[in-house]
Amino acid sequence: MEALDLARWQFGITTVYHFVLVPLTIGLTPLVAIMQTMWFATSKEHWLKLTKFFGKLLIINFALGVATGIVQEFQFGMNWSEYSRYVGDVFGAPLAIEALAAFFLESTFLGLWIFGWNRLPKKLHLAAIWCVAIGVNLSAYWILVANSFMQHPVGAEFNPETGRAELVNFAALITNNTALAAFTHVITAAFLTAGTFVAGIAVWWIVRAVRSGNEAQAREVWRPAARFGMIVIIIAGIGVLGTGDVQAKLMFEQQPIKMAAAEVICDNEAGVAFSILAIGDFTNDCENVTRIIEVPGVTSFLATGDFGAELEGLNELRAQQETLYADQFGDDVDFIPNLFITYWSFRLMMGFAAGSVLLAAAALWYLRKGQVTDKKWIAALGLIAIPTPFLANSFGWIFTEMGRQPWVVHPNPASPTDFVYMLTQDGVSTVVSSGTVLTSLITFTLLYAALGVVWFILMRRYVREGLDSEADQIPESPDDSDVPMSFVY
Repeated sequence: MEALDLARWQFGITTVYHFVLVPLTIGLTPLVAIMQTMWFATSKEHWLKLTKFFGKLLIINFALGVATGIVQEFQFGMNWSEYSRYVGDVFGAPLAIEALAAFFLESTFLGLWIFGWNRLPKKLHLAAIWCVAIGVNLSAYWILVANSFMQHPVGAEFNPETGRAELVNFAALITNNTALAAFTHVITAAFLTAGTFVAGIAVWWIVRAVRSGNEAQAREVWRPAARFGMIVIIIAGIGVLGTGDVQAKLMFEQQPIKMAAAEVICDNEAGVAFSILAIGDFTNDCENVTRIIEVPGVTSFLATGDFGAELEGLNELRAQQETLYADQFGDDVDFIPNLFITYWSFRLMMGFAAGSVLLAAAALWYLRKGQVTDKKWIAALGLIAIPTPFLANSFGWIFTEMGRQPWVVHPNPASPTDFVYMLTQDGVSTVVSSGTVLTSLITFTLLYAALGVVWFILMRRYVREGLDSEADQIPESPDDSDVPMSFVY
């Protein structure tokens, strides 16, 4: 394999692994902050127990998320050094701000929160976890600003003297409508992930506590947690649908070929149906795919708000791009993304999100009117539902990134020939050998697999350990003592 293929595999593997951890951190941090706020406001002990319990899981996830995220930054300057040389003036700005402003905010205050139990006043300690929540979401925004420039480049101009895209309008960069749409969609999806995580664990513990004869704990502690998680699922689910609709309409404007590939629309068509199932070999010639289960007019509505609107097909869109860029790239570039991956990742993204809905529906019914349940299948559903929004998030990013191919920076439809764009094949380093990339690919894949095992073991251990574990016992420190800070967890 060439260095380009290996570098793409490495970036794909490390990015997907990292983003498995990201939605939980983004969503769970504010939920832990809300739990602690409920304890602060009501003095009800079960909210304190839940804060400590889910706080432990948050810390584990946060630590591994940081460790895996650092690798992403290095790849830009090594495997993808030509990309960084070309757009680094633009792309580097939001990443630098994310590190300096957002990441240090969240990490500093997370340290204060971890070590500050019974050392900081309650109000300051509560403020610390809210600062972490703000920092985590700010980090997400700045990273999405950088990614959205790759999807829809704004605020930059090509400098023919340096041969680079250079930042000329920072305000346009950070208010990119693509970034705003992506941010709201990612945040609501993160809340859906965290809500499912909280509700799934709480439902599993309800059944376990009832069957072990501890119905009081099931009713007084885990039932409020499950209901809290279900409320988050419902609100976040509505948010995901609304923000997803906005983002889809933007994609139809800015990257129509991506959305045509997602629906395998071969030729211009009016009143385009939404394909639930298509069969065929999914070659990029688009002729051997048959949509066999469809919902009439839905794709046209997703694109324009009109069920009868006409949409451009892959053949026409490919011909347009070939006309625009034939002189620059020749005939060797296929402007249609991989149809199989684009089509199925779009459906798996939506399909896996249904796991959260099933959990919320079942739990709302069996926990109504103050009830708790001992049904094993409810506990099993809680555990099965937990990974579904993680998978939905991952397939969403696979769709977003793979559907942009062959571009690493997609041309802006408003100015398609302004040279602020780049093919993926042109972004790879010209000096890093395929052997070097293969070595790092194998190393990171094995390392990340080991970290995944560690993550699972730690999560499983502390979930099964439950409330009132030894790690949660925070010693009281008398006012006149000088007890040193200790790592609570």
